[in-house]
Amino acid sequence: MIHIVGAGLAGLSAAVSLAGRGKRVVLHEAAAQAGGRCRSLVDSRLKCRIDNGNHLLMSGNRHALQYLDAIGAADQVRGPVPAAYPFVDVGDARQWTVRPGRGPIPWWILDPRRRVPLTTPAQYLSALSVITAGASRTVGECVGQSGRLVTCFWEPMTVAVLNTPLAEASAGLLRQALRRTLMKGEAWSRPLIAGQSLSAAFIDPALEYLAHKGVDIRLSSRLCGLQTTAGRVERLDFTSTSDTLVQGDSVILALPPSIAGDLVAGLEVPRKHQGIVNVHFRLSGPAVLPGGHPFVGLIGGMVQWIFLRDQILSVTVSAANDMIRRPLDDIAMTAWRDVAAVLEADPHSLPPWRVIKERRATISQDPDTIAMRPGTRTMFDNLYLAGDWTDTGLPATIEGAVLSGKRAARACEEA
Repeated sequence: MIHIVGAGLAGLSAAVSLAGRGKRVVLHEAAAQAGGRCRSLVDSRLKCRIDNGNHLLMSGNRHALQYLDAIGAADQVRGPVPAAYPFVDVGDARQWTVRPGRGPIPWWILDPRRRVPLTTPAQYLSALSVITAGASRTVGECVGQSGRLVTCFWEPMTVAVLNTPLAEASAGLLRQALRRTLMKGEAWSRPLIAGQSLSAAFIDPALEYLAHKGVDIRLSSRLCGLQTTAGRVERLDFTSTSDTLVQGDSVILALPPSIAGDLVAGLEVPRKHQGIVNVHFRLSGPAVLPGGHPFVGLIGGMVQWIFLRDQILSVTVSAANDMIRRPLDDIAMTAWRDVAAVLEADPHSLPPWRVIKERRATISQDPDTIAMRPGTRTMFDNLYLAGDWTDTGLPATIEGAVLSGKRAARACEEA
């Protein structure tokens, strides 16, 4: 029997991998619903289902796409073909679209219609510093912290991928993401978003798949303690019950780092985090983003990305530790001013809104913090870790979470 504690994407990924190979699995989740930071909810103010945040995949995220395929939800994500990343500068209203080229050699930077306006091809050579950076280097140290290319290319990409300010973000970790996407060409760089909702794409189909495979899914089941003997976990203590493990049983902890660190004696985990703020607006009628795309990046405002699904317009601000401290109505009003500039709407006519703050959205992905990421195996023979905060070699994203679950599942089978 394999006990998986935590039904976020990492835990679901581990459960799907194991159940797909006929293993007996029990999935425990402290909350009343699965999904963790990748979930949807019905909002009473907006009177509809919204996502807790906005997540953008890329076509090169093969582990996430394999997960969706396994649970029968590959058709739940969509995006422009060929790859296109539209942007608007809210300061001067300039619009452009970054369009990667077909192959690994970035010939596209020679075409002014495909790159950031008012930049030159030679400026993109700063990518070489990121590609060759050592473990201690930050993106800011590699590409600088000012200039149009930094403001309109490196900064939005770094903050979106690493949820960490450019001056602090690990260049080595950004390189790992680029190697699997933009550095391989357009076919691996296509942006993908959930067509209906995060839960409809990543969570609900997974739960249906696991139920069909006979997985015992226990919601509202919070782990309070681990009992260990002779280098093994012997018992799991939950709020209302306990599970005693027998020979051959294993445990995968797919929990946030601070919780895992408090539960497992001697486990050192990253404890520095970065927040994300999302604001959802219910529009009074149909709207169209520039170019007709379902999302657009913003330069020069508070908001970094806008996503549009029907009449729900959602905005994202990453690396938002400072903003999280601001009052909700102040955040909503400031975000709406950015949105209104893009939609050419009245900046003072605030539609119904909902602000969602994720204070610990990810670990801080700076060189010192990521050096603390633990591996899959622990000091206990039958205890394994999963989560985007573990050492997958990838950023703390959906792709990293799914990969961590797959690795934990494989480690259980190899034990």
